[in-house]
Amino acid sequence: MSESDLRIVSLLPSATEIVAALGLAERLVGRSHECDWPPEVKELPVCTRPRPALDGSSAEIDRLVSEFAAQAFSIYELDRDMLRTLRPTHIVTQDQCEVCAVSLKDVEAALAEDFSGVVEIVSLNPMRLGEVWASIRRAGSALGVDADDYCRTLTGRIARIAAGGMEVPAPPPSVATIEWSDPLMAAGNWLPELIAIAGGKNLFGDAGEHSPRLEFSDLSAAEPDILVFMPCGYKLSKTAEEAEQLLQDPAWAALAAVRSGRAYAVDGNAYFNRPGPRLVESAEILAEICHPESYDFGHEGFGWRRLGSGPVTDNREKDRHG
Repeated sequence: MSESDLRIVSLLPSATEIVAALGLAERLVGRSHECDWPPEVKELPVCTRPRPALDGSSAEIDRLVSEFAAQAFSIYELDRDMLRTLRPTHIVTQDQCEVCAVSLKDVEAALAEDFSGVVEIVSLNPMRLGEVWASIRRAGSALGVDADDYCRTLTGRIARIAAGGMEVPAPPPSVATIEWSDPLMAAGNWLPELIAIAGGKNLFGDAGEHSPRLEFSDLSAAEPDILVFMPCGYKLSKTAEEAEQLLQDPAWAALAAVRSGRAYAVDGNAYFNRPGPRLVESAEILAEICHPESYDFGHEGFGWRRLGSGPVTDNREKDRHG
């Protein structure tokens, strides 16, 4: 199939970024309701929607998701009529996390019932950083594009960050990540690797494993030097707002990282929660947080902010794919 014949529907924000980074943005014909980068994809038809409104507190969102999971319902719905109208040749999705996107089984069911032609499903399921680069190569192969040079660019940038971290005086600061606040969860998957690359010592969560639940007593006992809030799906402003409220609690305020002014909010939705090209920027953000005296990539203020430093707005104008 020639590139001009490609009609790609991406049902995953990270996949949309990958497709665009590989030079195929013009071949995208549809997206998920959460795909928002690069900005021009917002003009594409939307093929999914959330069944419940996921706009409450962390506890309320967790309750809704748990209720749907208990009934074996996906929290996202696929717009089959739109999908038929778009006539995709390829659908890029995932089967790792049903909270992250439309489930693979829903996509397969729609194709089996509604499509007579051949539609290739490209399912990306990285759990570690190396698997993210492999998924970019896999997407490129499925779409007829050689992604090796692009991946070498990304891994080269990662290597330069890691090399700088090795020059930072020991010991590395200990880092606790908060991927969800109620219930309390740390970040797993690729995050422990990113922390190590940035010159930090990860305290909770293992590379390649799902995000673990935490007891606050464990967080307190670990005495992290740095506390980073990165709730899944939250932009910087919402993360900062929720975290600032949380830090009003005396128990949270008593944490050493909070008392020393080293509690931070980051834009998890744009960076840390998406296994795609901008994990490089995620490593840069963590490097700026862990070693501000050694790193300045220019992400402060729109990719991350120190908590207690005033109001914040979401600004992507300075963002870049690299």
